[in-house]
Amino acid sequence: MNVAVTMFSGGRGAAGIARGMLGTPGVGLSLIVNGYDNGLSTGALRRYLPGMLGPSDFRKNLLLHLDPADPAQAALATVLEHRLPGGTTPAGLTAVIESIAARRDPFAALPEAAREAVTADLRVFARRLAAYPHGLDLADCALGNLVFAGAYLRLGRDFNAAADACARTFGSTVRLLNVTNGENAFLAALRGDGSLLADEADIVAPQGPGVITDLFLLREPLGARRRAELEALPPAWTREVLGRERAEVTPNPRALEAIRDADLIVYGPGTPHSSLLPSYLTPGVADAVARSRAAAKVFVVNIRSDHDVRGLSAPGLVDRTLAYLGDPRNGRRLVTHVLSHRASAPDAPAVPYGVLDRGEWAGARWITADLKHPGRPGLHNPGRTAEALLAIRNEAALVRAR
Repeated sequence: MNVAVTMFSGGRGAAGIARGMLGTPGVGLSLIVNGYDNGLSTGALRRYLPGMLGPSDFRKNLLLHLDPADPAQAALATVLEHRLPGGTTPAGLTAVIESIAARRDPFAALPEAAREAVTADLRVFARRLAAYPHGLDLADCALGNLVFAGAYLRLGRDFNAAADACARTFGSTVRLLNVTNGENAFLAALRGDGSLLADEADIVAPQGPGVITDLFLLREPLGARRRAELEALPPAWTREVLGRERAEVTPNPRALEAIRDADLIVYGPGTPHSSLLPSYLTPGVADAVARSRAAAKVFVVNIRSDHDVRGLSAPGLVDRTLAYLGDPRNGRRLVTHVLSHRASAPDAPAVPYGVLDRGEWAGARWITADLKHPGRPGLHNPGRTAEALLAIRNEAALVRAR
């Protein structure tokens, strides 16, 4: 079996499914990710390097193929996930870089090529920090994000080239693709009660009642003064103003190619309003899905709820996906199947979001299976979910061939 799978993904929500696909012989996996993360240390890094998208979800996806039982791969994972402690100075970062260069623990088992690439890109970033030491608190920065930032600076501030370079450095077996050509943009949203969620961090944070109704990609982040101005306006005016400030983004041709050439397209689980729905706003994505040779285009329902989906059912999230793809009635068959968890035990808790006991929704076939990870509540079972997705694709391909 040789199957090209393209999955829209965030940072960790679809990681189990991705690992299940990587563990299936004959499957080639492409992940399409956006860079709008703007929380905590990632937001600080983006403010320090104006123009750079958020690398966090790309960094997290570079972990997918790494086996913690293998010393070399565990060392690669340590580089990606190591967090700098509070009070770290530029000199402290330099000391960490020298520990990597000297193969000190916990970096001793790094493969030679990776060690050289990591230290080279970290030194690029360290030189920038030495020249401009103000404006970035290194506390809790993921070292992998700084590797990415160094590659970004080294490669002429080309975000997608930096993603490719980091994938090579860490030996990724996934084709990891930014959905856009790397244009800088920032998320904001409005809820049904008119309240403003001024950035991606607000969107994913715990919040009060009220469905998110509008999502915006903005040219500039909303600072405190601008936020106060918008919050003083009637919601309809705020919506109009934010609509005029939308960022112009263009699609990554390689992402469109991966969609068109896929045998199976997966709308992965994750945090919808930050990780997934913004990707569907990219011009050209819906047309690429419509033209794809994929026999199945499957929406995977989250097993657990997220803060940003309060008030939305699973069918409502399918509807929201179709609306953001510009095909609210699914006339272009952009979603052919929906796959959701249904526990096999008769006394198991109800599925989140009120999943239907129907055969279809919005013209898409609705399929349920026991998909929950046995040891990690709220996560998908990697092998079982990958198997279910590939079975859906194979059945759809047979039906098409008849």
